[in-house]
Amino acid sequence: MTADEIRRIFLEYMAERGHVVIPRAPLIPKDDPTTLFTGSGMQPLLPYLLGEQHPDGTRLADGQTCLRVQDVEEVGDNRHTTFFEMLGNWSLGDYFKQEQIPQVWTFLTEKVGLDPARIYVSCFSGDPEHDIPKDEESAAIWTRLFEEAGVSSDQVDVGTEEHAAAVGTGGARIAFYSKKNWWCRGGKAEDMPVGEPGGPDTEMFYLFPHVEHDPAYGEHCHQNCDCGRFIELGNSVFMEYRKTETGFEPLPRRNVDYGGGLARIAAAAIDSPDVFRIGLLWPIIERLEELSGASYETETRAMRVIADHLRGATFLAVDGVRPGNKAQGYVMRRLIRRAVRFAFDLGLEENFFPQIIPTIAGIYEEHFPEVGLHAQEVEAILAKEEQSFRRTLRKGLKQLKAYAADGVTGRELFVLSDTYGFPVELSTEEVARQGISLSEHWRDEFDEELAAQRARSQRASLPAS
Repeated sequence: MTADEIRRIFLEYMAERGHVVIPRAPLIPKDDPTTLFTGSGMQPLLPYLLGEQHPDGTRLADGQTCLRVQDVEEVGDNRHTTFFEMLGNWSLGDYFKQEQIPQVWTFLTEKVGLDPARIYVSCFSGDPEHDIPKDEESAAIWTRLFEEAGVSSDQVDVGTEEHAAAVGTGGARIAFYSKKNWWCRGGKAEDMPVGEPGGPDTEMFYLFPHVEHDPAYGEHCHQNCDCGRFIELGNSVFMEYRKTETGFEPLPRRNVDYGGGLARIAAAAIDSPDVFRIGLLWPIIERLEELSGASYETETRAMRVIADHLRGATFLAVDGVRPGNKAQGYVMRRLIRRAVRFAFDLGLEENFFPQIIPTIAGIYEEHFPEVGLHAQEVEAILAKEEQSFRRTLRKGLKQLKAYAADGVTGRELFVLSDTYGFPVELSTEEVARQGISLSEHWRDEFDEELAAQRARSQRASLPAS
């Protein structure tokens, strides 16, 4: 089953169950100055989760494009991307756990066809400090569903992820975690912005038994382990609370917020732990192989980074962002520049974006017609930025090589940025890539040079007395 089929089946299934399918929101949030990008499916619906009435009713569903760049350096493993789609359904004061959990189970096991014996879940172990109880109700529902499918349903309390990595779960089907199973925009309960909603969640994982556990992530594997043996498919958040100055208070109505990672579900459907092998990304990889003559098997990380970053930059351009030095434009520029740098590893030292963008447009234009509609404009925007940065990259790499013999300092990183236009993030990545020695205090040195330059600029702008 392809990702496109899974998206279609999910939206049809939710419509059959009384949900109104709403269009995706742009990657640039509307009336939300707290964040640069739409980073989750719930973000555009925040006012309605807090109690406003949605014009389309109390049951909603969509496929929401998202962008998260907090961990951009992690892109290159088998499951992390900056751009992704979340399949979402919401109950705004309508149904709750008793309907939501079986609904997701049916979608994953019957509609998509995933093996119930390879599905594992986690639930919230409670927060006594904030008087939030352990989520026994969700665990009981999961127990019934697993038993009906002929699958063991043993449980274990593990607390933190670190504790689970140290002691293991004993292979328990249902694991209770503490902070990991609390969901809000701030991540942890103590980091929630005052006034925003949150609550316990239950998360679904898929086991890839042929992937060996990597002890670098802890002695034992468990549902939330990052070794790649388990991949999180999605979560159902039971939003019951609002953060206040003194703690938490119940929301006026209880809501359900489900987010399922389309790429990860599609990867599970083809029994691959590598999300880049699904139909939303693999055609880009194949095009890169054609253009470079390199193999995905030998240049895995570079191809993953390029495919992800160009897809993200494409959707940013479709949604009106242009490369620049501030806010969203700066992030877009960073994605483009990282793609160009990794292209050098493939031997792609000439402009190639115009040969990739049509592939991306072809993947998405049926479900998101705006991508096809703006394809030529996007191609021109990205190609111009690519051409400009290639000149910068060559000069910067040459100068970095000159610095490398004696180790690189923060002052030299500042020169690379200020004189050669070589971004400091790219410089530090390049230093690590090449194994070049970097000054222990490079950040302080860089900041000192930046402050000195600003002082010079202010003096130069003062009127003559």
